[in-house]
Amino acid sequence: MPGLEERQRVAAYGLARRANEVLLVRASPSTGVPGTWWLPGGGLRFGESPGKCLVREFMEETGLRGDVGGVVDVVSDVTVLVREPVRLHSIRLIYNVTVEEATPRAQTGGSTGAVRWVNLQDLEAMSLIPWLCESLVKHL
Repeated sequence: MPGLEERQRVAAYGLARRANEVLLVRASPSTGVPGTWWLPGGGLRFGESPGKCLVREFMEETGLRGDVGGVVDVVSDVTVLVREPVRLHSIRLIYNVTVEEATPRAQTGGSTGAVRWVNLQDLEAMSLIPWLCESLVKHL
């Protein structure tokens, strides 16, 4: 697409499970995809390892300390951003994460506005970010 800047972003996300539930966060109005649900996580800072990124993002978005396990999936896609003339190539590293037994709390003033444990039966009725749908079908 002519006239669009091309960018690449690498991010790490955590798949935390308990019994028949998965931990999800909802995008806040400050994002380009408000109201969609996805896994806790986010973009790597320059020089940051994916594991350290995920621990940091997990704490920011859920208030929970996550122990990062192995890679579950790698998702790659290209999309045009809603708020900028940019084609974004996203590479998402999805890890298993074990969390402490504590109540999650939503991030204030950031990219996520809610966090909760979601029953696997309820996922189909939720507004999931498209890349997450593919990954959950393979891994849950």
